[in-house]
Amino acid sequence: MGKKIVIADDEPITRMDVREILENAGYTVLGEASDGFDAVELCKKYTPDLVLLDIKMPLLDGLKASQIIRDQKLAKGVLLITAYSGKEFVDQAKEAGVMGYVVKPIREESLLPMVEVAIAKGEELDQMSREIDRAKDQLESRKLIEKAKGLLMKQQNVSEEEAFQMIRKICMDKRCSMKEIAKIILMNN
Repeated sequence: MGKKIVIADDEPITRMDVREILENAGYTVLGEASDGFDAVELCKKYTPDLVLLDIKMPLLDGLKASQIIRDQKLAKGVLLITAYSGKEFVDQAKEAGVMGYVVKPIREESLLPMVEVAIAKGEELDQMSREIDRAKDQLESRKLIEKAKGLLMKQQNVSEEEAFQMIRKICMDKRCSMKEIAKIILMNN
């Protein structure tokens, strides 16, 4: 299955044209929306690789929808499709954190490369975000373990190595992480 995409544009003909271009290129179009609100809902349902949004749509415009999608991590990337090429729209698009900007009329030779780049950048950012989260979790674990070791050293009058081994033994006996045991040790004091 190809990369998954959601399309949102208030013009049915544009949605149909974009869908045809994407599907002919091997992408999977998960759904279409005629406004930004429905685009956000589709992204909540499917978490696509990319969402293509028109800027000017009823109820919730593409810029505001892209901010919601980005902030809630509902898609790996957002690409704006619009008839507006003015600097103010481009600046707003940059602030909204979109991956790209395609000006109508949409042509296959301009859309497909932008979609490929946007998906690749989205995957890259997603990977970096996961690595950052993992590093934060490891740092939090280390901090908790260090605090728990310090507490055991003080309470039990043992060396740092002995305190570490105590935590490690409890972890092995209880079959849980050192972070969990450290939290429990700290909660009890």
